[in-house]
Amino acid sequence: MRARRHLAWLGLTPEPEQELPAAVAALRAPAAGGPPAAGTSPAADGPPPVLVAAERRHVERLVLRGTQRGWLRYLGEVTDLVVSAAEEPTPADPAPALLAGEVVLDHHRMLIGLPGPGYERAAAQRQALERAVDRLRSRGGERRNTR
Repeated sequence: MRARRHLAWLGLTPEPEQELPAAVAALRAPAAGGPPAAGTSPAADGPPPVLVAAERRHVERLVLRGTQRGWLRYLGEVTDLVVSAAEEPTPADPAPALLAGEVVLDHHRMLIGLPGPGYERAAAQRQALERAVDRLRSRGGERRNTR
């Protein structure tokens, strides 16, 4: 029974591991006009593929070999990126931040169904994400289709 409790977090939803890599790579990419990172080339329709692939590998490692605590730490980093994007006075395209914010917010809301303190630990992040997502939506970011 104890082993199942430690793996329950893996059954929440596949959305974060499917949708976050490209969105997070876009948030981590250098600001427009800045020099690209080594091994990258600017892409008109999103972050450089090498950055997306690196983010995807990072997420896969967390899911396959990580712990709930490590996963929540990663989602905390994503939360910080989303909040920073929402606070920018002259924001870039809000779509990646909005997508990442909605995915992590949905995930954090589902934590209530899991054993342990994950839901309580994510309370401050949920509040920050709610504010950031509202702000990003007001800037013209499109809502993702959740149905």
